[in-house]
Amino acid sequence: MRSFGFTLLAVMFMAALGAPVFAPYAIDGQFRGWLNAPPTFPHVQDEAGTWHAPFIYPWTLKNQLEQRYEQDRSQRVSLEWFAGGHVVASSDAARMPLFLLGADSYGRDVFSRLLHGARISLGLSLVAAAGALLVGALVGGVAGYAGGVLDDLLMRGSDFVLVLPAMYVALALRSVLRLVLPPFEVFVLLAGIFAVVGAPFIARGVRAIVRSEKQLDYGVAAVSLGASHLRVLLRHLLPAARGFIVVEIVMLVPAFIVAEATLSYVGLGFPDPVASWGTMLHDASANLAFADFPWLLSPAAAMFLVVLGLNLVTQQTGIATVYNDPNESSRRLRANSDTVRS
Repeated sequence: MRSFGFTLLAVMFMAALGAPVFAPYAIDGQFRGWLNAPPTFPHVQDEAGTWHAPFIYPWTLKNQLEQRYEQDRSQRVSLEWFAGGHVVASSDAARMPLFLLGADSYGRDVFSRLLHGARISLGLSLVAAAGALLVGALVGGVAGYAGGVLDDLLMRGSDFVLVLPAMYVALALRSVLRLVLPPFEVFVLLAGIFAVVGAPFIARGVRAIVRSEKQLDYGVAAVSLGASHLRVLLRHLLPAARGFIVVEIVMLVPAFIVAEATLSYVGLGFPDPVASWGTMLHDASANLAFADFPWLLSPAAAMFLVVLGLNLVTQQTGIATVYNDPNESSRRLRANSDTVRS
């Protein structure tokens, strides 16, 4: 199952990185004649049973009010491969664009926006997780190593942030700023908010591990041999918390993805026409009949797959690997002792 999780995550991240190539159209490309059009699945065999190169059947709008379409199987629209910087697209977008996941209420390709939105949502969550790691590991490491008053101050500050409802804190901090901000400012702002909100979860665990490891023989020996406090903390104590940090990061990444989606859903995230999974769900919610167009909920399915992949990977990594192994503590002790002696 772990291999499946790694494969799932690799596919998702490769699709996000290659969005400009894999996406048939731009994120703001509109096809006014196909509002909420269903997906166009590629075919290789026509109604008569004759084989062809991959093609699609065009949709014909039958009811403007209900936005109901019917497939015209008397015509074929061929697909164009590796042209215009895209892997595949319709050879005649005027007759029928290639909608692998249908179109939204503005006539934009959902598949293209999903791939470009993955770059925003996944990138933001990873940057925020890295920020939470740096802040949390620094605060927790210093608190656990220094102890005393500094430890109390840092932990009380972490407790204050920890007991607050994270989502409401993010909503409050975002709502006090201008409603419309440039996309880059929104990215930096949300990454900073998420990093501050997520740091206490890492800080408390790192503090406990550093405080415990400091009392072991190799920690005491390093101090006795004259190693600086910074070297002892960074070289010997913080690496002992790597298993805990891995698991916390894997838990924070999906939490940040959901948080971005929530903020964008309520209109406090990225501005239109920037595509993120949250803004796509916000657009879908504005469609009163979105239940008739299930492809609009594809960002929710993508979020589920990312969370599933991360959870499958976490089952046999991180704490499950480092701290459930009875020989890991002795191996870590010998490794650090050899480093101190050298």
